[in-house]
Amino acid sequence: MFTLKKTERLHSRKLIEQLFQKGDSMLAYPIKVVYLKNITPEEHPVQVAFSVSKRLFKKAVARNHLKRRMREAYRLQKPQFYSEVNGNRMALMFIYIAKDKIPYSEIEKGMKKALKKLIALNNHP
Repeated sequence: MFTLKKTERLHSRKLIEQLFQKGDSMLAYPIKVVYLKNITPEEHPVQVAFSVSKRLFKKAVARNHLKRRMREAYRLQKPQFYSEVNGNRMALMFIYIAKDKIPYSEIEKGMKKALKKLIALNNHP
């Protein structure tokens, strides 16, 4: 229930390109969300990817640490998010936009706010 399996990860290069070309975005500091609704059916209703800028965080250790924090915040909110999505398919890219490392609690707040906005968008087309 609180897992984040490989099949839930967005890794299709074609779908990622489509996400950035046709998708919309929104901000929930410190996270920017790029989303695309009504993607082709997969095993899971939502596919996600996480990104941290190499320009802002030169060391891979720092980038991986921040991505791990974002994944954890998403993973804990996922069951509630899935129940609200109502089976609609979407692709999501969570991009960390803060200039420096911030505490996990701030990332978690941003993730909750982003998922609430996505639920609102999903319920009102």
